[in-house]
Amino acid sequence: MTDMIEVAGVSKAFGGVQANRDVSLRVPPGKITGLIGPNGSGKTTLFNSIVGYHPIDEGSIRFEGREISRLRVPQIARLGLLRTFQQTRIYSKMDCVQNMLISVPHREAGWRTMFTPFQPELVEKAEHLLEFVGLYAKRRLISGDLSFGQQKLLEFAMALMNEPKVLLLDEPTAGINPTLINGLIDRLKRANEEFGITLFVIEHNMRVIMNLAENIYCLAHGELLAEGPPGEIQNDQRVIDAYLGAH
Repeated sequence: MTDMIEVAGVSKAFGGVQANRDVSLRVPPGKITGLIGPNGSGKTTLFNSIVGYHPIDEGSIRFEGREISRLRVPQIARLGLLRTFQQTRIYSKMDCVQNMLISVPHREAGWRTMFTPFQPELVEKAEHLLEFVGLYAKRRLISGDLSFGQQKLLEFAMALMNEPKVLLLDEPTAGINPTLINGLIDRLKRANEEFGITLFVIEHNMRVIMNLAENIYCLAHGELLAEGPPGEIQNDQRVIDAYLGAH
């Protein structure tokens, strides 16, 4: 079966800083794959390369077997590959439903002009997904008034609105109240199981990623350090040393 994402020998430098060096990994379809590593290990750079935010220097990135390393963000998004960010990217002056609707490409939303109402079925879909992430009761609140954790749930719902094949999540639990984390883990698993969305997740919270991912890659200093199932990774001395700062 073809992997959803195949990264092969990818390197990326910014000036004299080598962010990624000869990184290779695979994200299989229908699974939840994790990506961990200390701050500055090159995780976000790799995500940005995969979704087309900057060209790679060497290597190959394939999506469902198709080379995408030279495509731009909109082209890759149209293939069904999306990402979220550490800092939320929502429309803070709009309510939650409006955020959901405006996240859909215009051609799908059926816009004729900017003043044309959205199709009723899209509004219904938006409200259903807001209920899925636990924000239905707040659907008409201005999104800038939500807590940071609720804004992350909204951004997650906005991504689901586009029905991605693969969703890259950059530290989904960062800054979230601990009481919301278990609910978020449950919703990520449900999105994977019920919607069939493949997830590739960067996460610093080890408890979260060990309970979420089926296979985990660890980066350190821009290079792949280890790969394996959660039980193997959490007991890998190289991983432990990387997080504790050993050399």
